Amino acid sequence: MSKRNLTNAPLLDAAAGKTPSRPAVWFMRQAGRSLPEYRTAREGISMLDSCFMPELLAEITLQPVRRHDVDAAILFSDIVVPLRAAGIGVDIVAGHGPVMDK
Repeated sequence: MSKRNLTNAPLLDAAAGKTPSRPAVWFMRQAGRSLPEYRTAREGISMLDSCFMPELLAEITLQPVRRHDVDAAILFSDIVVPLRAAGIGVDIVAGHGPVMDK
């Protein structure tokens, strides 16, 4: 990943109330699913399991940033992560969505 000049960082300018040099761009996390590097990184690993692997989580989060040269990322995760972290039996089934044990 290239180093950025933080004196020309549109996200930081906007946060400081300045007019950024270009508009902010928002990508939903699903934007990464179309990337071949995403599919390679997650090969054989379920979506929910990947959310509990810090190195993989960071890599998945940064892939669209590197590819599209945007200014920031939202941590790759899923809404059911807190349930799994609390010990509740939940999984994300491809083509179906979240499935609870009970």
